[in-house]
Amino acid sequence: MARGMPNDWLNLSDVADLLGVHPSTVRNWADQQRLPVHRTQGGHRRFRRAEVELWMKSQRAETTEGATIMAQSALGYARMQISEAHLEAQDWYRKLDETARTAYRRSGRDLMQGLMRYQALDHEKGQQEARAIGVDYANIGRRSGLTALEAATAFLFFRNVLQNATFHVYESAAIHSSTAWGEMFRKISDYTDRILLGLLETYESFRDGGGK
Repeated sequence: MARGMPNDWLNLSDVADLLGVHPSTVRNWADQQRLPVHRTQGGHRRFRRAEVELWMKSQRAETTEGATIMAQSALGYARMQISEAHLEAQDWYRKLDETARTAYRRSGRDLMQGLMRYQALDHEKGQQEARAIGVDYANIGRRSGLTALEAATAFLFFRNVLQNATFHVYESAAIHSSTAWGEMFRKISDYTDRILLGLLETYESFRDGGGK
């Protein structure tokens, strides 16, 4: 904060540090009236701390609400894709009894909710939860007599549903930002890669342990 400036007033650099963005971004937001700003007699931009903090809370609320709506839309689209007709076309699915089929259908629908949790957790906890999902997929596959390749193929089917559902929602929402698309693709890749590794590691551990 600039020397001699009261604690309740912030300059461009102070706000940039508070929001975690570049000062030029703060300047643009202020000039576009997206961020509450005041001008000194000399024409300098000044920001009231309470107003900036309130703005931050409103932005987080809008982001959370928007993410929830998009997730619900994606879940609805995913349910349509995980139909009995789609699944019956899969060789691995025809090997399953009704109990295993129900477990796989449920796990496919839960992938989207897992992705939302993954984004909210810190990196280490997110990886642990994703790996745990992979272990669950492996256990369902092993109980059903699927090979590691068949279990991985089953997971890839649901991963494709997750990706297609998310892409569909982004396209429907007319999201054109390459940054937003890139970030979404990276998160899905990180999440599903960790699940797949957990699945394969579980199969490997049982093979090395003689199935115990």
